[in-house]
Amino acid sequence: MSTTFKPTSVIVILAVALSLLSGCAGLRLQPPSVTLVSLKVVEASLFEQRFTFKLRVQNPNDRDIPVTGMSFEVNLNDRPFAKGVSNKPVILPRLGEALVEVTAVSDLSGIIRQINELSKGQLTSLSYHIKGRLVTASFPDLSFENSGLIDMPASGQDR
Repeated sequence: MSTTFKPTSVIVILAVALSLLSGCAGLRLQPPSVTLVSLKVVEASLFEQRFTFKLRVQNPNDRDIPVTGMSFEVNLNDRPFAKGVSNKPVILPRLGEALVEVTAVSDLSGIIRQINELSKGQLTSLSYHIKGRLVTASFPDLSFENSGLIDMPASGQDR
């Protein structure tokens, strides 16, 4: 018993296969953009410092992303500075952004390195590098990585 396919059957099978493949490709998300908006000292002791970072998370995708948590590391002037995690849920709106406040911890050596750099003077900005991952409720985790500059406040010179 031989089976023969009609040309229209082959076309229908190919069309179904292609639509399934394109549907899977549509589930892939572009990574979000995460930038540092502000940094505040929350608590400082001899061995550990706690900071609140305000992060702007931009979603370039055409669908909402329900984030259930995140982990991240921040480098200042190309040196490790702080690490943090958060389990605060947030919805990143499609083609939109959200401000997220997270807590991070630094040890004494991270602070001393940065104070030493600042005390050398003539520093008008700090470079930062942030990387981490967003844990989502509906999609695979999304990695992010971004760099930028933080302008330093002007010293008490002539205004």
